[in-house]
Amino acid sequence: MRPVKKTNHAKTPLYLLILLIFLLSLFFIPNIPSNPFSKALGTPIDSLNGVKVYYNGSIKNVAGRSLGPGQNNFGLKYQCVEFVKRYYYEHLHHKMPDTYGHAKDFFIPNLADGALNSQRALTQHHNPSQFQPQVNDLLVYSPTLFNPYGHVAIVAEVQANTIEIIQQNPGRWGRSRQRYQLSQENGRWLIHKKRILGWLRKKK
Repeated sequence: MRPVKKTNHAKTPLYLLILLIFLLSLFFIPNIPSNPFSKALGTPIDSLNGVKVYYNGSIKNVAGRSLGPGQNNFGLKYQCVEFVKRYYYEHLHHKMPDTYGHAKDFFIPNLADGALNSQRALTQHHNPSQFQPQVNDLLVYSPTLFNPYGHVAIVAEVQANTIEIIQQNPGRWGRSRQRYQLSQENGRWLIHKKRILGWLRKKK
């Protein structure tokens, strides 16, 4: 009888660990210019109402500070915050009183649904809210293990049961557009994405 060849399973976790480290590095290391799969930082990849979304590669990349007219601080290029503040300024002609802070700082947890967020001069709505999301609303996402700063995006389209968002800096291979389910339950509108804390809106 031929001897049974033993398989060394001890090496398997090591291979998985190496693979995991490699995959994570693709998202967090800076872009390598010689990498044929990388776009150049600052390459326009999308737009909404004439306001461009720029490619940023790894979510931690920073290419200087983005300043508008009168040294208005839009944020760090080409982070998610930079896009939403630039969008609100260029398309909605809205300048936020507080031009600093991470994405998560855009949402004040203890503020009532529909109350004024004085730091941004926008009304704030929780997810879920009695107020239905609208085009141009600014969505605020909670932090994650790999992104402690949170995330922000703009509502680009609202349908009966879905919304589409546009975002900057979703990651090296992330998409600038995503679609989420939307429903009304017990008189409150819910975006079916756990990370979404709520949305901000400019009063008409």
